[in-house]
Amino acid sequence: MDFSEWIGNSVSSDDVITARMVDHFQHTLGDHCFTGNEVPPGLHWCLAPEAVSPELLGPDGHPKRGDFLPEIPYARRMWAGGWLEFHGDFKIGDHVKKQSRIDDISFKSGKSGNLCFVAVTHEFSVGGQLKLRERHDVVYREEVTAAPPLDPITDSMAAHRWQVDANSVMLFRYSALTFNGHRIHYDLPYSTNVEGHGGLLVHGPLQATLMLNLACSIGGKLPKHMAYRGVRPLVCGDPIMVDASPENDEAGHAMLAACVRGADGNITMKATVTPEPIL
Repeated sequence: MDFSEWIGNSVSSDDVITARMVDHFQHTLGDHCFTGNEVPPGLHWCLAPEAVSPELLGPDGHPKRGDFLPEIPYARRMWAGGWLEFHGDFKIGDHVKKQSRIDDISFKSGKSGNLCFVAVTHEFSVGGQLKLRERHDVVYREEVTAAPPLDPITDSMAAHRWQVDANSVMLFRYSALTFNGHRIHYDLPYSTNVEGHGGLLVHGPLQATLMLNLACSIGGKLPKHMAYRGVRPLVCGDPIMVDASPENDEAGHAMLAACVRGADGNITMKATVTPEPIL
């Protein structure tokens, strides 16, 4: 399959950061929201979401592909990971321009079957000034039988830990904030019977947002860079753990190693957070 003609495809959109949006975001995260910035870290995932009429939605609740994203022939879509590069703070009232571009499309074969990764770069600017550059990796996979649950593992205590009640109400609120129609986050029969998950799934960007807000609470400000990747789906229900510990990279530079763990101790998402840009 050759989708090379889609590489470079771009689209632009815009949005306004309102006090209402910030208030609802803060109340969604509760005590796990960094309050040192006027606009909390991770709110950019609420900006300029794709919105289409009902007849243009696919059976999973996502907009049908073939407009900005190509018509990948795999039915299941997941948030694989990405990175964030911070250039400045957002403010309430900012008119934000979002420019999105497809940078790569690659096919791979994994334990769960055939996969397709689509890499999208988003740039968020205010008044022509870049505030945030993001790489978002989307993965599409074939319809396959879900993997059996993992055995619980012994807890490994981190230097910093949040316990978060990522329940169905939090998932509903986050879906509403981000206008995310993916049914795995709110439609339990669909998530379990159609996509074969063990329950409702916690959003990938919500997990990344929690790690980012913990890192900001530790450092007192936005970092320069955060890279993260999903390891396995996270089923909501029992409280989850968001961990961070100081480490040094191979060059000896200070960083935070963060992760999200399910109630059984297994890691669902990992991240590295650095106070300096990644060159």
